[in-house]
Amino acid sequence: MESELKDMNSNPPSSKEERPLLKSESDVTAAIEELDKKFAPYARTDLYGTMGLGPFPAAEKVKLAVAMVTLVPVRFVLAMSILVLYYLVCRVFTLFSSPYRGAEEEEEEGGGVVQEDYAHMGGWRRTVIVGSGRFLSRVLLFVFGFYWIPESCPDPETTSSSEEDDKEEPERPGVIVSNHVSYLDILYHMSASFPSFVAKRSVGKLPLVGLISKCLGCVYVQREAKSPDFKGVSGTVNERVREAHRNKSAPTIMLFPEGTTTNGDYLLTFKTGAFLAGTPVLPVILKYPYERFSVAWDTISGARHVLFLLCQFVNHLEVIRLPVYYPSQEEKDNPKLYASNVRRLMASEGNMILSDLGLGDKRIYHATLNGLFCKS
Repeated sequence: MESELKDMNSNPPSSKEERPLLKSESDVTAAIEELDKKFAPYARTDLYGTMGLGPFPAAEKVKLAVAMVTLVPVRFVLAMSILVLYYLVCRVFTLFSSPYRGAEEEEEEGGGVVQEDYAHMGGWRRTVIVGSGRFLSRVLLFVFGFYWIPESCPDPETTSSSEEDDKEEPERPGVIVSNHVSYLDILYHMSASFPSFVAKRSVGKLPLVGLISKCLGCVYVQREAKSPDFKGVSGTVNERVREAHRNKSAPTIMLFPEGTTTNGDYLLTFKTGAFLAGTPVLPVILKYPYERFSVAWDTISGARHVLFLLCQFVNHLEVIRLPVYYPSQEEKDNPKLYASNVRRLMASEGNMILSDLGLGDKRIYHATLNGLFCKS
């Protein structure tokens, strides 16, 4: 996210003649409003403004000042304590255990996929890791101000696929799919089902978080890897999806098919990775209502986002858990159709707007905004 915000900063104008034709603050404001309309799925519409830079009303400045000397220090200490505590749990209960490695260890060849986790570890130690992980994730959300999280489940008769009625015994879903709004999505899903995620390879090497991600069973991806390794990424994810579908003891995998975050009001085109295996999927919709600060992680730096998040006394999250979606044979044969149908169902049930924009458009939006703020 932060790298997307730095794309236009490397060559600032050296003279007045090189500056754009935006001569006044009103010109810049008008340009930003036009950009927000064009790239609506990524635009921030909260009280804190585009990129979280304001302008802030006087009352909001007072609230922020008070929160920074009261709420923020307490919440920061509690959050770090929870993180360290769970790291210690993971460290103790993985002692003398070797991490599971997939059949294809492409990392040795500089490939795109790394499979190294403790999620395939069975027995009571795995039970402790999962149980404590779910509990502490929910505690961490509480510390961040999500004191209650209402969940709703629509009537299965109005949302089920055509294939579901023909099944005598329901199949286990191979993957959970969810819209993506914030890094907080991961905390919620950890507290709800403790699934595996797809993550950058560097995550597995981070202090504290690295071991936790291995206990989650994350599939590590070298995003810079080129086409020869892309098949390795797709193949590894598909294998994990099929494994979760046929084996109840296997770790569930969680995917964000949009491939990036939005402001929560829109649903982008789904990538087909979660649907290639043709197994049932469990759609989950996350909604973050707000009055002052939107927790959507768009156009705002990570540090500023965390600071403003900790300053909010109450934050809100609502969850809509749809019934398991069983694909028809036509959908199994056509992953794009399968992905499109699930996307339309989620948009309808979550009251979200469909958008055809993608990650490339988001980067253009961020870079243009960055340039406007640097030159205004």
